[in-house]
This record gives sequence, structure tokens and C-alpha cells, in this order.
Amino acid sequence: MANKRKIRRIGILTAGGDSPGLNAAIRAVGKACLGTYGIEVMGIHDGFRGLIDKNARLMALDDFSGILTIGGTILGTGRDKPEKMRMPDGSVRDMTADAVRSYRELELDCLVCLGGGGTQRNALHLRQAGMEVMTLPKTIDNDIWGTDVSFGYDTAVSIATEAVDRLHSTAESHQRIMVLELMGNQTGWITLAAGLAGGADVILIPELQYDPAIVAESILSRSRRGKRFSIVAVAEGIFPPEEVARAKQEGVELPRRDHREEGPGAIVARQLTQMTGLETRETVLGYVQRGGTPTARDRILATAVGTKCAELLAQGKTGFLVACKGDKCRPVPLEEVAGKRNVVPPDHPLVQSARAVGICMGDQL
Repeated sequence: MANKRKIRRIGILTAGGDSPGLNAAIRAVGKACLGTYGIEVMGIHDGFRGLIDKNARLMALDDFSGILTIGGTILGTGRDKPEKMRMPDGSVRDMTADAVRSYRELELDCLVCLGGGGTQRNALHLRQAGMEVMTLPKTIDNDIWGTDVSFGYDTAVSIATEAVDRLHSTAESHQRIMVLELMGNQTGWITLAAGLAGGADVILIPELQYDPAIVAESILSRSRRGKRFSIVAVAEGIFPPEEVARAKQEGVELPRRDHREEGPGAIVARQLTQMTGLETRETVLGYVQRGGTPTARDRILATAVGTKCAELLAQGKTGFLVACKGDKCRPVPLEEVAGKRNVVPPDHPLVQSARAVGICMGDQL
């Protein structure tokens, strides 16, 4: 059961990768807590490591002015895990007890954590260790369980869609296959949405195992119909069928994008060149998707979940992810969220729409 107690002072931190909308969420929590509910707000810098090091200070209303439209996070972020924290000498230690000690020495009544799937797990771990926690859903990948959407996602889709738009002119001018690799390590939400919005001809996502031969045939079919270029949107988490089969046979996990010798965009481009004989070029959009000014939708979402978080804190409620469900924000117990991932269902309406307009999803012609 979630705890209900008097909340007088909270700590707030951002963890994991940066994402558009973080500052908007920090602003919403801070202004609502201080200005409406009289709850003190302590900003904690550089994620969970900052909590352990007590790298924190009390914030005033002026600290939240002028940050709504700014990308990144004024608090800084980090990927450290309290139970597996790397030390200066390279060793890894469980610093959970130190985190709890710092929490108490800072006289916090609750720790508000803004982050993605890993942050949800870390927050639950600290809750089980004796801390009161609340979380907000931040990630461009949109893969947090329990919420319809995460702030940062809309901005990333907008940036990725613009990239697809811009590649069209080059692809058509040079009669090429243009492969665009987008973020999404284990989910294809960004690639699916941007590919659909930008009019990609092929969309490849981790949830649907692609067959290179099917992709090649779809492009050759376009060529036979007089279409002299193609746009292929690729999620960074896709793998060729042989790599998936090998991983299953060996009982190992597929590596993250930054641990692969060759990126998926390069692999797909090479496969298509070999199988179609057409000139192919690859573009990796990368971290551009995570930067810059958040869209209006992300600012609104971050403000909505942030103010809802403050309201719940004022009611003494902790132990929740503040989720967006439909047009409302509601608390979802962390125990239901941590360790789960929101993936694209194979029959999702966006997948059905893509197929209906003739986009190849790599698994069928």
C-alpha cells in the first residue's frame, strides 16, 4: 500500500538520459509545491549520485522562472544506480544505505524522481529500502509501463519526422534508398510515429522481426512502379534474423546500440545495396532527438503530471508513478510499473494504419 503522511520537504532529481520537458516538469512540481501547497523543494544535482553526495540545495520560486522552454535539465542527470554505483577506483558498490542516510540527513519526506524505466526500478528499490518516493514518466522512447505517453516523446517524434521530411528531397533528387536510423533501443514508438507522419516507405521496429528479403522486394516493387527512391525508417533496436536466432540459441541478451560493432542503419543499408543493386545511403539521427526546446504538447504533459504530483504529495500520498491516462493524470503504484516495458503491440492502430497505406513493416509484403 502507498504511504499517506504529512509531506513538508521533498527532494527532486532527474536520472537517466536527458529529455525535452524535464525542466517543464521540474518547474511544475516546484511551483505547485512551493506556491500552492507550502512544501519545501530541495533540488538534487546529477541524479542518484547527487543524492548520495548530498549535492543539493533548497530552491525558491525564482529558481523555476524562465525554464519552461529550455531543453535538458537544470539539475543535471546521471545513469548511476544506487545499488550498483561505480566508484572512482573503478569498483562497483551497493550505496543504497548511503542514499537512505543522505535522504534522512537532508530531512526529506519524499524523493521525486523524473526518469525512464531504469529510474522507475531504482525508485522502487529505494522505496523498499525505506524511502518515500514518487516518479514522473520521462523518456523519448515512450516505453514506460502504466502511462499512455511520456514527456519527451512528442518532441523526439517531431524532430524525427522533420528528418524524414528533409531526406525526401535528397532521396528523390539522387534516386537513392535513404535509410534513417532513429532512437528506440527496445521499442519502436518513435520510428513508427515518425515514419508514418513523414511518409516513409519502410518502417522497421524491434517488435516486428524484419526479413531483409521482404524489405528488398518491397523497394524493388516500388522501383518497378516507377518510384525511383525509397525512405527506410529504422529503429536502433532492430536486429537481423540471424543475430536474433543466435542470441536465442546461446541464451544471451541482444546488445544495446552503443555495444554493437555495426549499427542497424548501416546493416540495413548494406543489405539493401546487395539485394537490390540500388544506391543506398544511411543517416543516424542520434542525440539530436533528445535535445532542444520541447514541443507545446510535451510542455503541457510535463506541467500536468508535475502539478498532479504536487497535489498527491500535499495529500500525503507516495509510492506512485504519476501517469497520463486518456486526458487525466492518475497515480499508478510503482510496484505495477517497475521492471515492465510499454512496447508496440503487433496489432496497434498505428501499425494497421501503416500497412493500410502501403508501408512495408518488414515482416510481410
